Amino acid sequence: MSTSNEKLVERLNNRFGDRLKRCSVAAGEVTIEIERGQLLEICTTLRDDTGLHFEQLIDLCGVDYSEYGEGAWRGPRFAVVYHLLSIRNNCRLRLRVFTADDEPRVDSVVGIWNGANWFEREAFDLFGILFDGHPDLRRLLTDYGFIGHPFRKDFPLLGHVEMRYDPERRRVVYEPVETEMRMIVPRVIRHDNRYEVSTKGE
Repeated sequence: MSTSNEKLVERLNNRFGDRLKRCSVAAGEVTIEIERGQLLEICTTLRDDTGLHFEQLIDLCGVDYSEYGEGAWRGPRFAVVYHLLSIRNNCRLRLRVFTADDEPRVDSVVGIWNGANWFEREAFDLFGILFDGHPDLRRLLTDYGFIGHPFRKDFPLLGHVEMRYDPERRRVVYEPVETEMRMIVPRVIRHDNRYEVSTKGE
């Protein structure tokens, strides 16, 4: 563990103590896990505390753990992961919050980091995670009439419907997915001297 990560872990443990469910270092980055009900309070402290000063939210994403570890995962299914940056202290932090399986929802952090707006809309659209207090929580990447959340592990790879433009009706229409099973055998031909048989010495 680098010295900067050691200092960050120490600062986090001193500041939050038992409120951190987990504080670890993996792949050179510190990760903390907290309870859903403490999200807004802890995020505000992470932003405003001079020893931490995570003034920038780099990314926010949803995670579906239902098939994680080849089915060995026994924790909650959904989580929201926040990637934070402190420019002043030159360090990064990953924050993870787990949420309920049946109705995944967490508080919106748009009031803390305004950049979370579209990130939360994307997580809602793709994973079905609700963000309480979001100013405009609606789909961002899929169509308004889209059914389901395509990044959930139980969403069919082919989807439920396919969309096409119908020139006779002069509009977009939705139809049940129809696919033909076909076998694709890649054919690779390499013209490379490494694959040529040497005739030297014959």
